[in-house]
Amino acid sequence: MAFESLTDKLQNVFKKLRSKGRLTEEDVKTALKEVKMALLEADVSFKVVKQFVKAVQERAIGQDVMTGLNPGQMVIKIVNEEMVTLMGSETTEIMIKPGNEITVIMMAGLQGAGKTTTTAKLAGKFKSTGKRPLLAACDIYRPAAILQLQQNGEKQGVEVFSMGDKQKPLNIAKAALEHAKSNNYNVVILDTAGRLHIDEDMMQELMEIKEQVHVDQTILVVDAMTGQDAVNVSEMFNEKVGIDGVILTKMDGDTRGGAALSIKAVSGKPILYVGMGEKLDDLEQFFPDRMASRILGMGDVMSLIEKAQVNIDEDKAKEMEQKLKKAQFGFDDYLESMNQMKNMGGLSSVLNMLPGMGNKMKDIDDMIDEKDMARKEAIILSMTPKERSNPNLLNISRKQRIAKGAGVDLSEVNRMVKQFEQARKMMKQMPGMMGQKGGKRGGFNLPF
Repeated sequence: MAFESLTDKLQNVFKKLRSKGRLTEEDVKTALKEVKMALLEADVSFKVVKQFVKAVQERAIGQDVMTGLNPGQMVIKIVNEEMVTLMGSETTEIMIKPGNEITVIMMAGLQGAGKTTTTAKLAGKFKSTGKRPLLAACDIYRPAAILQLQQNGEKQGVEVFSMGDKQKPLNIAKAALEHAKSNNYNVVILDTAGRLHIDEDMMQELMEIKEQVHVDQTILVVDAMTGQDAVNVSEMFNEKVGIDGVILTKMDGDTRGGAALSIKAVSGKPILYVGMGEKLDDLEQFFPDRMASRILGMGDVMSLIEKAQVNIDEDKAKEMEQKLKKAQFGFDDYLESMNQMKNMGGLSSVLNMLPGMGNKMKDIDDMIDEKDMARKEAIILSMTPKERSNPNLLNISRKQRIAKGAGVDLSEVNRMVKQFEQARKMMKQMPGMMGQKGGKRGGFNLPF
């Protein structure tokens, strides 16, 4: 999980600060030395770390903080605020022209960063907001790059413009723009070629497209797992070609987080989105304040609520709540709650956004077995409709038949039924987690 190690170390520093009734200058300096080491180990740029620690120290060793009622909490608040500032303070949107005016977006990046998949993810985002995107296959060098874009475009319901791999990328970009004008598209996304490393040919090709096609936004896709290299790549691309923003991929992997904390400070360009998985909807808008909360182990409840509102059927959630209150919650509902959780990225993803869960996630991840969830699903689907709606029917012979149908031992069926009963009791006490935003309500039940 992204930032896991950094979060654990920062949480330990904060725990020591909270335990002190009063703070001395030496206490603050000692804590900030540990913060500095944690950030450097997370592959944050040394220059960025130095400036960050200096800014925190100047604010923390002040009369108001040191003599306040809760100095430890005040220092943590300052660390949080400075981290938000470091990552850009405000959320930056991709600038899109109004109405039917065509916005041209050029995607750039090194090979292996996930640029082609991210391009399709971005097209899906635009489509969901009512835009009419067109993907242009300008990567003529990497084998299967065009096919990959076509397959992903099809999944997103977005057309892919291609002229094969024999035309120059510039000609493809020009033709794609004409095709967009003729067919009422208002966003054209150019998937340009990546290279294994930065080279002059690559840069020249991008500059040529920018000179002869009116590109409104140039977006760089970088792999968060490469840490400081990702920062260097963004700085180089900005110098040579000029970029308007960055998308960080593989933020769900075992990344140390340094790229997210360094890119804005080093390149001056904002992070626009972060890729949180391989699925085509695993692209989240980047909110500096929410990311700082996640890094510091304070959770990200706003993103959790938004995820619930997008992925959860409100009517089904209300119906499930009523069933819980009337003790009519059956295995079909249990299966539905598991599917809701799956749509939100899984139980681990949801728990990771809750305050205070950061440093407990390793233990929880060890407990969560995705294969076990699949076996539970197989067991439920091996039941008759009557058995699923009325769990009290499950006697020993029925359980034996279900075990055989699901291809599991009888003991697994017994364990799943017991877990279901425990979950039903728990969810009756806590019917759901609800979010309120703009009058719309989103809710979901946790299938523990």
